[in-house]
Amino acid sequence: MNPAAKITHSGLEEVNVPGPLFLKAALSECDDPLKAIESFQVENGILLPSLRPMLPLLDLHGVRRLDFHTSVLEELRDKLIAHINELGAKEGRQRDAKLKELLVKSFPVVRVKALRPVVMCILRNTPHIEDKYLRILVRDRELYQDTDTEVKRQIWRDNQSLFGDEVSPLLSQYIREKEHILFDHLNLNNLFFTPTPKVRRQGEVVQKLAHMIGNSVKLYDMVLQFLRTLFLRTRNVHYCTLRAELLMALHDLEVQDIISVDPCHKFTWCLDACIREKNVDMKRSRELQGFLDNIKRGQEQVLGDLSMTLCDPYAINFLATSAIKILQHLINNEGLPRENLILVLLLRMLALGLSAWVMIDSQDFKEPKLDSQVVTKFLPALMSLMVDDQVRHLHSKLPPDERESAITIIEHSGPAPDAVEAYIQENAVASILAMYYTLHTARQKDRVGILRVMAILASCKDDRAYEDPFLHSLIALIIPMSEEFANEDFCTGLFDEFLFAGLTRDNVTRHMLKLLWYIHQKLPQARLMTLMKALQPTAQHHESVHKLYENLQKRVGALTQEPPAEPMETDFDSPLKNVPTPGPHYVI
Repeated sequence: MNPAAKITHSGLEEVNVPGPLFLKAALSECDDPLKAIESFQVENGILLPSLRPMLPLLDLHGVRRLDFHTSVLEELRDKLIAHINELGAKEGRQRDAKLKELLVKSFPVVRVKALRPVVMCILRNTPHIEDKYLRILVRDRELYQDTDTEVKRQIWRDNQSLFGDEVSPLLSQYIREKEHILFDHLNLNNLFFTPTPKVRRQGEVVQKLAHMIGNSVKLYDMVLQFLRTLFLRTRNVHYCTLRAELLMALHDLEVQDIISVDPCHKFTWCLDACIREKNVDMKRSRELQGFLDNIKRGQEQVLGDLSMTLCDPYAINFLATSAIKILQHLINNEGLPRENLILVLLLRMLALGLSAWVMIDSQDFKEPKLDSQVVTKFLPALMSLMVDDQVRHLHSKLPPDERESAITIIEHSGPAPDAVEAYIQENAVASILAMYYTLHTARQKDRVGILRVMAILASCKDDRAYEDPFLHSLIALIIPMSEEFANEDFCTGLFDEFLFAGLTRDNVTRHMLKLLWYIHQKLPQARLMTLMKALQPTAQHHESVHKLYENLQKRVGALTQEPPAEPMETDFDSPLKNVPTPGPHYVI
């Protein structure tokens, strides 16, 4: 754009204010430019007779006329903006008419930077902006960048691609933040499942998205469609988490326009309360079951969004952990799984959540039927495994002279029941329960219990035992058991029978590197070298994996360096006695 063309866009002439074009014409057509400038200043300066005698005084103090006029402009602009905001806070046709009148008069000067905040303030307070204004804002990149979110919402409603461009970086940031927590090898206190739902949805990305959406149902629907599409493309379950967190953030903000029309709101709200309280009582279980049972004909598509809500790792973590607690309760009270209605509901919700991707991909919105044999055959087999672990734990606490025979101990330490392994190969719900029982044994620091169930985890349906949230939790629980890594049977169970089977996946390598970061000094040298060789990243691995491996090599190398030789004792009268001893050389 040439300078002349730029001058014509100031817009001052359109509101009958002499602007750059007027001044250019005045200077080019006059005989005395200085007199023309003085005349322009007199005619267009602040028209207060009482002020004119004061201007020479400002000159004597070295205050430039530009600085003076700029300060006056800023003061008037701030007062005008405050007045417009007061007007915008009111309601009614009179307000709308006044704002429309102000917009017509002021919009031509929107490209004048000093005056633009006033125009933007009027736009921000105008509930329905005419398309002719929105089109100008979209075409000019600088104007669009300076536009408030309240105005952009009106642009985005009819411009999905532009809204997608704004939302996309936030979604990418959200995924990076989740993965940083899962793979962070430097902070063992930053655990994935620790934050409460309330804390999680206070995160920057969720709050920004909620602000961008405002109370616009159309923008909310666009974001949900983005999340569904990305979930389908990537199978990344963090998009499911964001779907639930965004809805609950809007619930916290009491955006009734949205939460009143989202059919998943009450279900998500009830589930969120259960996750927060780490408990599902009979009342809440009836509410959750009621939502699932009362989906009407023609509204089956709601199941797709409900399944995403239940596919959220935090929801799965809650459902599976609660199921294991109920199984412990049934063992203690000699109850049967099929008689516990809350347990059956939890398994039903697990089945729905674990089928989310298939359901949305196929567009076949039918709730998957929970395999009755999971309840009647798998759970009793899993409970027998749990009873074995409990008996062995009690046995270990008895005095030596009261312990049972070694034969009984062997019976409680053998392989997991065949039914457990058979069902986790075929059923996703069974796989998740076996995985979460592994976490339970790890919390108990039950090495035998861990090894028994670890031996079959590689058989889980769809490789679910190699998903990041589970491996993150497992590694965090095993690191404090570092003393066990001196035992070959523990290394064989964890590495050879389980983790090595998943090494073709990039994420498993990262979790193993994190584990070695903390326990490498406890490993036998031969085992450590084998692991380092197996974990050496290839060209296909992410750059972060290469960097972590290099840092681990240095950490391992520093540990295995031979200590510096002790200085030789010298004769007391030696002339070298007072020469400082050189410091040791460290490998960096």
